[in-house]
Amino acid sequence: MTEVVLQIVRGDEASGQTIERYNVPFKGGMSLLDAVFWVREHEDQSLSVRYSCRSANACKECMAITDGKPGYLCSIRAMKNTEYLIEPMKARKWIKDLVTELD
Repeated sequence: MTEVVLQIVRGDEASGQTIERYNVPFKGGMSLLDAVFWVREHEDQSLSVRYSCRSANACKECMAITDGKPGYLCSIRAMKNTEYLIEPMKARKWIKDLVTELD
């Protein structure tokens, strides 16, 4: 099976950070946000991520650090048989998992 592997920072200020690994089936054209949604739907419903796709004037809430570079999870295309490290933004107050305070 062709997969995308996500290593996602989990936790919060009180409990600290851990990194959880998820194997996600690859689908052509999927974004990393699509892969995170797959994890929430099939592996762990407690995974927290901020997004507002398809909401008027509320786009670009899914910012995270992927492999050391900041970007929007919805605009980063997943590549088959590739592993990604996804972390919350470091310059913002960390709330839980990939969720940080908005500016």
